[in-house]
Amino acid sequence: MHLTINGENHQFEVALTLSSLLKQLDLDGSKVAIERNLEIVPKSTYDSVMLADGDKLEIVHFIGGGHSVTDPNSDENDNLIVAGRTLKSRLIVGTGKYKDFEETKLAIEASGADMVTVAVRRVNITDRNQPMLVDYVDPKKYVYLPNTAFCYTADEALRTLRLAREAGGWDLVKLEVLGHEKTLYPNMVETLKAARTLIDEGFKVMVYCSDDPIMCQELEDMGCVAIMPLGAPIGSGLGIQNPVGIGIIKEQAKVPVIVDAGVGTASDATIAMELGCDGVLMNTAIAHSPNPITMASAMKDAVTAGRKSFLAGRMPRKSYADPSSPRTGLI
Repeated sequence: MHLTINGENHQFEVALTLSSLLKQLDLDGSKVAIERNLEIVPKSTYDSVMLADGDKLEIVHFIGGGHSVTDPNSDENDNLIVAGRTLKSRLIVGTGKYKDFEETKLAIEASGADMVTVAVRRVNITDRNQPMLVDYVDPKKYVYLPNTAFCYTADEALRTLRLAREAGGWDLVKLEVLGHEKTLYPNMVETLKAARTLIDEGFKVMVYCSDDPIMCQELEDMGCVAIMPLGAPIGSGLGIQNPVGIGIIKEQAKVPVIVDAGVGTASDATIAMELGCDGVLMNTAIAHSPNPITMASAMKDAVTAGRKSFLAGRMPRKSYADPSSPRTGLI
């Protein structure tokens, strides 16, 4: 029997069920999701599904889970709440681009984040000793947020997140549908299409989108649980390019607004928070720093400082100087 598994050809001497195939591949069925000929196979049917010659299988992995973590020293009235999930940190970080998983782990710890984005990828069935993210970033400690990185159509994004839900039972997900390889700007037509379908299927969608207040309002109105306008192109480090637009988006929104993409340094994160945003998501700014651990700590402090500054309220802007020392009693 000939099978194509994760794009590779494999020959088997006898007919197999999905369960027996997983046993031969030394894979735990509870930790993976399987797509057979472009249709997701429910875990409950692995024992009964007989494979046929020529079947094409995709086997992807991630352990679902993670739970909200509450800091007893934090202000209980100022937590970030997304789709009913309470987070102690307003900083969300990615798990890619680090030199290895150990550095990933240390950077996330230094950032203080308790939500991390994760990509859904094929299981490596030829080298099962290869380390996995879950071995370093505990899904029982951190909230895993599956995303659709490198999806360029609504159908690609839907396929990815359906597999993610099957793999780990996730329903809180990050949707991003990209429009162009060079700019990585969101394709809003495909984003809207995918968001509608995901919401209809019971997903709770945090959505990467353009910094257009009208598009953001439409996404919120259809039921997205968080709006995530880009600060600048993904990985550019250019900082917040449209503070006016993001300010309007936050002013009109009734769900969390989280700046996603473009942050380059700590001051960029502070600016986003001072605009009133509910959080900041970043990856490259930390991972591509010469010292990711220290930068992660700086980002933690920057987000906290920006939030405090926003809550305190800035002084009025004036066109001319206004001395701080009293005029009375001058010598």
